Amino acid sequence: MLIGYLNQHQMIHSGEKPYKCLECGNSFNRRGNLYKHQRIHSGEKPYKCLECGKSFSQRGDLYTHQRIHTREKPHKCLECGKSFNRSEHVHTHQRIHSLEEPDKSLMYGKTFNHRGNLYTHQRFHTGEKPHKCLDCGQSLSSKRNLYSHKKIHRREKPYKCLECGNSFTEDGDLH
Repeated sequence: MLIGYLNQHQMIHSGEKPYKCLECGNSFNRRGNLYKHQRIHSGEKPYKCLECGKSFSQRGDLYTHQRIHTREKPHKCLECGKSFNRSEHVHTHQRIHSLEEPDKSLMYGKTFNHRGNLYTHQRFHTGEKPHKCLDCGQSLSSKRNLYSHKKIHRREKPYKCLECGNSFTEDGDLH
């Protein structure tokens, strides 16, 4: 059995990916990774949040999602101590502290620490709304706005006021 694990491990270095998805052609070095991938096509979401009922195809995505409810923020910026619930948010945030030249809006001179935020901001000026809700057809300017909008259709209200017990779709509505 150990030889099997060694062979599997060596596929990482050789680039060999013998397990191919017949649906889209993506290849994988492990059968288990292929099975996980195929959930994208089948729509299978076996991991369900007991708090709000939202389901996920990957266990890790459920764990990350649950941080919304627990308000856990395990990823910390070493520069200023600010905490985040996702590691990629720390990396984006840390550009504030780096010497990287921020991206600048040509219209108003407003600066952004992430190029994607600049592009999203520019849509405000152009009126472009490339992200469409498949439930109601409404178009929105950013993926973040689309994600927030979809909570309306799911009737998802993950942010609960500890004072009065009211729940909200956005954490900003708590203030």
